[in-house]
This record gives sequence, structure tokens and C-alpha cells, in this order.
Amino acid sequence: MAHRTGSESPRKPVHLAVYDTYADWETGHTTAHLTQRGHRIRTVGPAAEQPVTTMGGVRVLPDMALADLRPEDSSLLILTGASLWDTSDELAPFAAKAAEFLAAGVPVAAICGATAGLARAGVLDGRAHTSAASFYLAPQPGYGGAEHYVEADAVTDGDLITAGPTEPVAFAREVFARLDVYKPDVLDAWYRLFHDSDESAYPVLMAAAESGDA
Repeated sequence: MAHRTGSESPRKPVHLAVYDTYADWETGHTTAHLTQRGHRIRTVGPAAEQPVTTMGGVRVLPDMALADLRPEDSSLLILTGASLWDTSDELAPFAAKAAEFLAAGVPVAAICGATAGLARAGVLDGRAHTSAASFYLAPQPGYGGAEHYVEADAVTDGDLITAGPTEPVAFAREVFARLDVYKPDVLDAWYRLFHDSDESAYPVLMAAAESGDA
């Protein structure tokens, strides 16, 4: 699957799943910087034109309904954490859509509770992955991927990206790498600045911005 560089407009949008109780902060870095680099973000909810309310109390009006989303029309599906992943099966259709995306060779990025939803759907069984902790996924019904669990801030295995709730910056880093948003040295500087507050990364990003690479 060919990737487009960050300096080009993407042919297909990135789709962000939104639903009641979703964790606002987990994908902020990802969507903000994708947008700055020319990617278009479209929100996907349980139903079109039906508002959802985030964990932070923000109302979001989805651009489209999940049922209308096709992998061939997307460059990436992002699944955020949400209380609903842990309290009901209401979000199971989003995990099923993720499985459909992966079967079609289109990337999926899941963070926090969304990894539990993927675990229950069997999506993680044959892929390296991470989450909040191994013992969070272990009791999930239908999960058989314990041997593929990795203790890491974020993990990419082919078309699947996973991360725990405390690593939104690492999650963004993996998405940017998968979509070729930044050159490797610029991505390293971006991560050091936003994750580590490393001031030595700032001149690298400024130089990249001046040359159109950030």
C-alpha cells in the first residue's frame, strides 16, 4: 500500500470514531497535527446528524454514520477510548468495522478502551499489540492474543496501531509514521518535543517548517 508524504494532500480522509463518553484528550495530538499536515479528518458516529457527548462534556455532531463508512474510502480509522467500551457492547459495531478495515488492508489505530473492544472482536489475536496493561485485556471475552502483548508505549504491527491511555503522544507518533506524515528525523524531533519537552528538538522542527517538512 503506497503512502503519501505529509507535504501532499491525502486522497482519502482519516476517519475518527466518535461516540458518547469518548476520551477527548487521547487523539488531540493525532488529529491536530494530521490536519496541519494536510490530512482531512471526518468524524464517524453511531448515526449521522446525531450528536454525541465526549467524556469532557463536549458535544460533537458526526460527519457520517458508521454503517456508511467503507474501508476503500478511508486512509485510516481511529478508535478512541470511552467508558462505553468497558460498560456495554454498544460500541461493538466499531470493533467490527475495524476488523473490516484490517481485512481490506486499511490501517486502524486504537487507544485505551478501544483496544479492549478489538480484543473482544478477536482482532488482536494474531497481531503484536499493547494497551493499558496486559491484565486489562486478559479477561476480555474472546481475547486470545496474550502471547502477542507487548509492554510498550505504543505498538505498530502492519496496519494495526495500539496504545494505552497514558500515551497519546506515542500514539500520534505511530500514526504519523504509518502515514508518512513527517520524515524520520522530524518525527523524532516532534516526539522529543511533545513527549519529553526536549528543547533541543525545537530548532529541528523550526528548520523543517521553513523547508515545508513540518
